Amino acid sequence: MDKNNKLVQAIQVLTDHVPKPETGLPDEVFDYISQTTPLVNVDLLIKDENERTLLAWRDDPYCGQGWHVPGGIVRLKESLQDRVIKVAENEIGTTVTFEPVPMAIHQFIHPERAVRSHFISILFKCFLPGKYVPENKGLTPRKPGYLMWHERCPHELLKFHEIYRSYI
Repeated sequence: MDKNNKLVQAIQVLTDHVPKPETGLPDEVFDYISQTTPLVNVDLLIKDENERTLLAWRDDPYCGQGWHVPGGIVRLKESLQDRVIKVAENEIGTTVTFEPVPMAIHQFIHPERAVRSHFISILFKCFLPGKYVPENKGLTPRKPGYLMWHERCPHELLKFHEIYRSYI
């Protein structure tokens, strides 16, 4: 079997295992794609009327440990605005109002990594009233997903989100 036939067969296996990529990808496929192309994501800068910023705690092998602005990878055939809505629902547990035009676009390249090494991050300005209290569903501080309002940018901001320090 020649190389082209093997490649066609490999692509068919992927197609069979991921019939609806717009709903998300298995980790193995996502990791492979992240080794071959930049990923596009939205980040949500969520403020209240007092200019506090809602941040989430993160602790994973890709980004490390610290506070970050909530965000998510844009799916196939999904608008940026739809991803903002889904990130708010999935990570915050509620809807946010947001400006439809992004406030910033940043590129992150992690040259030392093979997987998840290149991102085009689109920052959206979002709003929640200060009376919003994160549920945190049994999470304690320093547990991944824990949400907290911040009056100023915390020292423990993820290294990769330092680009957002001036916004927080």
